[in-house]
Amino acid sequence: MKIAVLGGTGKEGSGLALRWANSGHEVIIGSRDSTKAQRVAEELNLTLGVVRMTGTDNLTAAQSADIIVLTVPYAAHKVTLSGVKEALHGKVLVDVTVPVNPTDILRVSIPPAGSAAKEAQLFLGDDVNVIAAFQNISATHLKKLDAAIDCDVLVCGDNAEAKKLGLQLVADAGMKGLDAGPLDNAVVVEGLTSILLGINRRHKVKGAGIRITGI
Repeated sequence: MKIAVLGGTGKEGSGLALRWANSGHEVIIGSRDSTKAQRVAEELNLTLGVVRMTGTDNLTAAQSADIIVLTVPYAAHKVTLSGVKEALHGKVLVDVTVPVNPTDILRVSIPPAGSAAKEAQLFLGDDVNVIAAFQNISATHLKKLDAAIDCDVLVCGDNAEAKKLGLQLVADAGMKGLDAGPLDNAVVVEGLTSILLGINRRHKVKGAGIRITGI
């Protein structure tokens, strides 16, 4: 697949991009600053040892890809979606955004629609299939391609085919994904991030994650 990672110059986005490129996908790094996106893509290609990533602005990236992954801070969520909305028609959007309150990141923050992913779906309309995934994966793990990530990925969405595609992306990134139900459940998945950040701080670690047992 051709995957666009919007906000892909950040730690989470660039880490996911590297893992998907490593599994053979063509990845486009999107950013507000196309020059920065090109630089990050070049650096990631050097890390990978093969050219599978390019960099450009967010809109061009969204227009050029089959599937769009949004990895921006919540403060940039609405404005980024506004800028690429017309390019998302008929596509799947994987929303990785977490509505963290920057003044109290350890306390769960719930937006008016219930979750950032639900806000994205309401804003984009039914022509775009939004799924929520990867919120609970610490960026510290993503660029260690030789190391297993000891964390499951919960995938929420209202469209079965879109969730199936999301679960495939999880597998391609070297992780285990589980169908966590409809998009309304994303409020729980996104909220877990603040809980994990608190666990990280209290236990002086950087990469606490979740694991679903009994399956």
